[in-house]
Amino acid sequence: MTVTATSAQAGVRPYRWRWIALFVILAAEVMDLLDGLVTTIAAPTIRRDLGGSESLVQWLGAGYTLAMAVGLITGGRLGDLYGKKRMFVIGASGFTLASLLCGVAVSPEILIASRVLQGLFGSVMIPQGLGLIKEMFPPYEVGRAFGMFGPVLAISSAGGPVLAGWLVDADFFGTGWRMIFLINLPLGLTAVLAALRYLPEYRSPAATRLDLPGVGLVSLASFLLVFPLIQGRELGWPAWTFVSMAASIAVFALFGRYEAHRTASGRDPLVTPSLFRKRAFTGGLVAGLAFFSGLIGFGLVFTLYAQLGLGFGPLKAGLAALPQALGGVVGFGLAMSGLQEKLGRALLQIGTLVMAAGAAVLALTVHLTGTDVSTLRFAPGLALAGIGMGLVMAPFFDIVLAGVEPHESGSASGTLTAVQQLGGAFGTAVLGTLFFHLLADRWSFGSAMQLTAWVEVGLLALTFGLSYLLPRHARPQEPGA
Repeated sequence: MTVTATSAQAGVRPYRWRWIALFVILAAEVMDLLDGLVTTIAAPTIRRDLGGSESLVQWLGAGYTLAMAVGLITGGRLGDLYGKKRMFVIGASGFTLASLLCGVAVSPEILIASRVLQGLFGSVMIPQGLGLIKEMFPPYEVGRAFGMFGPVLAISSAGGPVLAGWLVDADFFGTGWRMIFLINLPLGLTAVLAALRYLPEYRSPAATRLDLPGVGLVSLASFLLVFPLIQGRELGWPAWTFVSMAASIAVFALFGRYEAHRTASGRDPLVTPSLFRKRAFTGGLVAGLAFFSGLIGFGLVFTLYAQLGLGFGPLKAGLAALPQALGGVVGFGLAMSGLQEKLGRALLQIGTLVMAAGAAVLALTVHLTGTDVSTLRFAPGLALAGIGMGLVMAPFFDIVLAGVEPHESGSASGTLTAVQQLGGAFGTAVLGTLFFHLLADRWSFGSAMQLTAWVEVGLLALTFGLSYLLPRHARPQEPGA
């Protein structure tokens, strides 16, 4: 069926198959989350098998998150234009096909291109599921539906690296690392078939045309920034890498002017320009860029240190990182126990301090133990970092969006989520490049790991400082909202 009204409106009954549909949406979320995590563990093994330079390790993650960042800005609008169910099925089908291409890739170039395809199709798939929840569920059930995301994604984030390590080490049917992608085939096909049967079709009666020039400009600006950061070190930092990074700033500025002109001419922009006149929102974007850059980039560096520096296998490396994921579950649980509503911005600030303390403890552990270290010795620092991560992420989006006007909320949410993904790509590029640069300069693995940990502390300090631009509390919901 196809409808244009929301279930929240009077006289519209809740969708019959809404709970089954919710699990279809959650399956898509799990696929996306796992594919954002698994290549971090498998990257050294992939490089040994396919060859390629050290930048392959970075592009496996950055290619996916960069494509996701760009696509998310407009992915939700595709559902408004062409139907959320239709675009979910297209996104899930494409994501599954791209996973197959990753699993059979015979060269680094094919694998990276397939990862970019995964990210693009993921950016089409994910926004539709989130939008459908608001359409399928009545107001009194929406909170319960979104509440399912917390435990499911927490368990996935905790188990993802371990699962990836186990699949690589187990070498089922001689597939080795390829199984981390091939495992998506049954999950993806099931999600597509279930979506065709159980997802309803909704379209927005107020859908507007896509801002394709805006998409092109923001894509170009992001690529001009990330590409030289990853490739520059291997090429000896030629002049064009710095020209490219400078040009990215100019293209971002051009994008801003274009969006303002588009708005003034009465056309719907990709990003609402008025958002950037709000100090809290722009401060939140920069804080998010710093936070997610440190989080994702440091995760990559720790995995490289564990496998290349300490000689851990993929499974052992995944288990070594498990305390951080479990700490994240604990931090999220603490925030949801009432601290988020009570402390607001202060909880985010406490989280950055706890996370910075965890990174400092980890750096000290590496300094004192050298290469003679077990996975248990990493646990205190990683667990602290994980708890801080959970405390930060729980209130982050609500607080950053608190000062946004209702008519700006869609654009603001998409932009903030895109910056989260862009931060992941940026952190992978910068911290990964720093790590490999230090090794090339004959630093030991331990020394390179320690310096990277202190860089993360610096990024967290920046996040803490920028947090003072944010509102003290998220805007309270009006009665009945």
